[in-house]
Amino acid sequence: MLTLPHYLAQMINYYKATRPRSWILLWFGLVWRYYCSPSLLSSLVGAFNMAETTQSNAELLEWPKKDKRRFLHAVYRVGDLDRTIKFYTECFGMKLLRKRDVPEEKYANAFLGFGPEQSHFVVELTYNYGVTSYDIGTGFGHFAIATPDVYKLVEDIRAKGGNITREPGPVKGGVSVIAFVKDPDGYIFELIQRPSTPEPLCQVMLRVGDLERSIKFYEKALGLRVVKMADRPEQKYTIAMLGYAEEHETTVLELTYNYGVTEYTKGNAYAQVAIGTDDVYKSAEVVNIVTQELGGKITRQPGPIPGLNTKITSFLDPDGWKTVLVDNQDFLKELE
Repeated sequence: MLTLPHYLAQMINYYKATRPRSWILLWFGLVWRYYCSPSLLSSLVGAFNMAETTQSNAELLEWPKKDKRRFLHAVYRVGDLDRTIKFYTECFGMKLLRKRDVPEEKYANAFLGFGPEQSHFVVELTYNYGVTSYDIGTGFGHFAIATPDVYKLVEDIRAKGGNITREPGPVKGGVSVIAFVKDPDGYIFELIQRPSTPEPLCQVMLRVGDLERSIKFYEKALGLRVVKMADRPEQKYTIAMLGYAEEHETTVLELTYNYGVTEYTKGNAYAQVAIGTDDVYKSAEVVNIVTQELGGKITRQPGPIPGLNTKITSFLDPDGWKTVLVDNQDFLKELE
C-alpha cells in the first residue's frame, strides 16, 4: 500500500512530466492544503524530496546508454608470464602489445591481443613475484577467440603442445563449429569459427546464480544490451550474451546460468574486466543506484590512480564479479 508521501510523489512526477502548466497549480493547491491542515507538512516535504530524487535518478540511469563505452581488457593472474606470452603469441597468434615490471610492488604484467589497445579488446596478464599457481574457481568459464578455420587453428595448437579439451566440430544441435583449448595456467579458451570479425577476442564467460537479476544489473549499471539468449533445457543451462554491438561485431559478456546452481567459487585467478567511460564519476553514481536495487557494491570510489592519474572506479556485481570503469581520455594518454 502506498504511503501518503509516495502517493504525492507519484502525482507530482506525473504532473511535471505530462502537464507542466498544471504542475504550478498543483503546487499551490498542496501548499493551501497544508495551511488548512498542518498535519500534512511532513508528508508534503517528503513527497517533494522523493519526487526530486526519483526524477534525478531516472535521468542519471539514462547515462550509460549515452556514454561512449567499449570493453578494454580482461585482467587475470598467471604463474609464469613469459610462458603464457609464448603460448598466446605462438598458439593463438596474439601480439605482445606492452609489458611492464613494477619491482617495488613485486609484480609484472603484459598486454596481448589481436590489435592495438586503442581499438581492440585485449588481455592483461599479471604475474606476482613468487606465485606460480592460482585457483580459477568454479565461476569463471572461458574466453573466446573467433577464427576463420577452427580445425586448422586446433592442429597448429596441438603441434605446439597445446591441450585440446574439446575437439573441433559443430555444437550439439547446431551448426557453429567450435573447439576448446586450455592454456598453461588452466584458463579455457573457446575457439569459434567465423568468416571474419573486427574483434577476434570476442567473449568473456562468467557463471551467475540468477540470470534475470544479472541481466538487469548489467543493462542498468553498464548500458549493455542482450544481443542473444539461448536456453538449453536438455543440458540444463541458459546463456545470455550482452554487448555494446552485435555478437559478431564486438566483444560480448556471456552470462551462464546452470539450472539450480546459485553460487560459485571465485578463486583468486581471474580478476576483472575493464570498460571505458567518458565520466567515471557519473558512472559511479549510476552503479551506486543500481547496487541499492539489485545488489553488488562499489569497491573503489571514482578518482585518479595515485602516480598514474588515470581515473577509475570499480564495483562488484550481485554475484561478486568485478568490473573497472576507466576514463577514456586518461586511458588513451596512458598508451602514449
